[in-house]
Amino acid sequence: MHVGTQINPRDDDDYRMWAQLGVTHVCVDPPGNPHHWTLEQLIRHREHIESFGLSLDMVQIPMSSRPIEEQHSPHILMGKSPERDREIDSICALIERLAKAGIPAAKYNMNIIGIPRTETELGRGGSRNSTFRWAKADPDAPPTIAGVVSEAENWERIDYFLARVVPVATANKVRLACHPHDPYTPPGYRGVTRVLGTVDGLKRFVQMHESPYHGLNFCQGTVGEMLDDPAGEIFDIIRWFGTRGKLFNVHFRNIIGRKLDFMESFPDDGVMDMARSLEVYHEVGYPYMIMPDHVPTIDGRDPSGTAFAFCYGYIIGALNALRIKPVAEKPAG
Repeated sequence: MHVGTQINPRDDDDYRMWAQLGVTHVCVDPPGNPHHWTLEQLIRHREHIESFGLSLDMVQIPMSSRPIEEQHSPHILMGKSPERDREIDSICALIERLAKAGIPAAKYNMNIIGIPRTETELGRGGSRNSTFRWAKADPDAPPTIAGVVSEAENWERIDYFLARVVPVATANKVRLACHPHDPYTPPGYRGVTRVLGTVDGLKRFVQMHESPYHGLNFCQGTVGEMLDDPAGEIFDIIRWFGTRGKLFNVHFRNIIGRKLDFMESFPDDGVMDMARSLEVYHEVGYPYMIMPDHVPTIDGRDPSGTAFAFCYGYIIGALNALRIKPVAEKPAG
């Protein structure tokens, strides 16, 4: 396991700071639309990051967590051809360029409605924490430009994408890491049944078009948001995906609460035992990045940098306390 980050650096000082704090691996994108990244640009980007003693493990292909209206590849989840075929062909070509550039993995989302949240609430010491309370949400919120998408249609569009992309990733040995739907919402919310918003849905997903290069960007906070008892259920879920080699990145995030009623928190301040979680990741032989995600907003001159630095320190301290040493990455296949 490696301490990682996916924060967009403000300048080169952030790369230096991460290396000084003990971060060793990163997920950072070159500038611009990912559809247009050239091989030369990707190589220069990787080499620049490596010049700070960091390893570029992953980038985001053009399918993000933003609402579909803000996506670079909207037609894939709208099921609209021939536009989706052009977008998929472009992503396949990008995967080939990633392999040639020496970038071993890519994360992505299959997101239509973005990341719904209700009003921010106060956390520890007055921090401002992202929150979702179904009781405070608008159950009649209108659909997106995608309109009403049934469960069957959602699965068909996911299958259409995977059938074309997974073979290319497998041939090029680039791991594709899909983020779960954040958060779970009742079926039909904003016209969509979020099929990757349940553990059963994620299990079905990783078994479609089976490949050692098809897996998850496993957000522990998001998975906790799917559960009635996150504290008790999370460890066996990590084991299920971990023993099958389906964990390609871990967003190390905690929550206070449960399904449909939660507030995001620092790793030491939520209901899941994050130190024990690290033991389970180690138990299943997970070899990739452990990274903070969605930290609370705090006060000070550098709120985000300070909050993330706390999380890096927490991860390093917990690994040391558990006597867990970094393990070498195992090649898939």
